[in-house]
Amino acid sequence: MIEFLIGVDGGGTGTRVRLARTDGVELAEGVSGPSGLMHGIANAWASVEDATAMAFRAADLELPGKDKIAIGLGLAGVHNRAWAAEFVAANPGYARVALETDGHTTVLGAHRGQPGSIIALGTGSVGEIKRADGVHVEVGGWGFPAGDEAGGAWIGLRAVNHVQQVLDGRMPASPFSADLAQACGGGRDALQNWLAKATQTQYAQLARIVLQHGESNDTARAILLEAGRQVELMGNALDAGGKLPIALCGGLAAPLRPYLPVSMLKRIVTPQGDSAAGALRLIQQRLKE
Repeated sequence: MIEFLIGVDGGGTGTRVRLARTDGVELAEGVSGPSGLMHGIANAWASVEDATAMAFRAADLELPGKDKIAIGLGLAGVHNRAWAAEFVAANPGYARVALETDGHTTVLGAHRGQPGSIIALGTGSVGEIKRADGVHVEVGGWGFPAGDEAGGAWIGLRAVNHVQQVLDGRMPASPFSADLAQACGGGRDALQNWLAKATQTQYAQLARIVLQHGESNDTARAILLEAGRQVELMGNALDAGGKLPIALCGGLAAPLRPYLPVSMLKRIVTPQGDSAAGALRLIQQRLKE
């Protein structure tokens, strides 16, 4: 008999779980390393289990048998259907598993299961809408470097291109370019070494520098305004008629607000819950079906 529910928000940099009783009353949270499927199926399950164990400890509860736990998950990498099937097949014994993309669970959490859309802005970016007919449609989320417009790594990539031009003498130096160069090791040789090893996460870390200079440097501001324009394009693609609310989610949601077009700001609402809450809602729905 199922006694507990777990909602999982799993991405490329970390995993957060929410523990609840079957009536939906939330008890505790747990966190661990990345569980995005691009990091491997075994690693994903290990992170989920670590965070789950932490949540039970935080609730001062004994970790029960997995047959007493139903788990809902919103994970990065679920677009790869082979990975998703392999992940579900590797279920280590949970009574029920419901798996969707992290965008799917984010929209469920942001609007408490009601129709609406989200644009999630973190290391990457994705937009998703739950239409009035219950159908989910996704926009973006193609991944870095080819997509993920307005995400941290996308912003960082443009910042690195700028510092390359400065080091070459194609653009004038500034405090902005100096801070970027220092973050990447210094001069041309150091930047070449940085580029050879840089991950999506390292590119995304440069977004903080762009934001710091957004009001004082024209290039930084231009990058951020283009990010805002990309957010608007996603919003229009999700809901051209502008009938449903859009919740901005993720670590860059608040910092990028000043750079959004005014027409976009009028459509923005505050999320009512997060992806982990949406994952709990997902597993509750599946258990009722």
